[in-house]
Amino acid sequence: MAEKYLEHINEAEKILKIAKHFALVIFPAVKDKKILLKVLEEITKVIKNCISSVLQYEYIYKRINLYRNPKTNFEVFKNQCSKRFNINQNEVILIKELFELSEKHRKSAMEFTAKEKVVILSESLETFSLTIDKIKLFLTLADSILLKTKDIILRKI
Repeated sequence: MAEKYLEHINEAEKILKIAKHFALVIFPAVKDKKILLKVLEEITKVIKNCISSVLQYEYIYKRINLYRNPKTNFEVFKNQCSKRFNINQNEVILIKELFELSEKHRKSAMEFTAKEKVVILSESLETFSLTIDKIKLFLTLADSILLKTKDIILRKI
């Protein structure tokens, strides 16, 4: 279990490198907006790996309890771990936005491209849009969360 949190960090680093390449190199070259959806999924994996790493690290040192429910674990992360890992309130809000958008994409009834964005249509016909600027914001968030996670955890090893 002690190495599990390190595996999550390593996995997050690999995924983030790929996501950046797709968003910053491949997308500008081919202009296929469906790539944005793939990058969204990958950024979500990066953040989930970071959160898992933090939770497992804190659990090992008996600072928190873990639960079977991911939403409960996210609340533990938000309320008990984020400050210790220097993750500010704005970053937590962006993480929630990322997770919500990713969930909307996963459950989406239909998605289509319009102008410079991908439009995600929910079953209730509610629309959500994803742009390259939003992806860049999420990439910056992922960079920051990964750096902060590594900073605390690797400093202690």
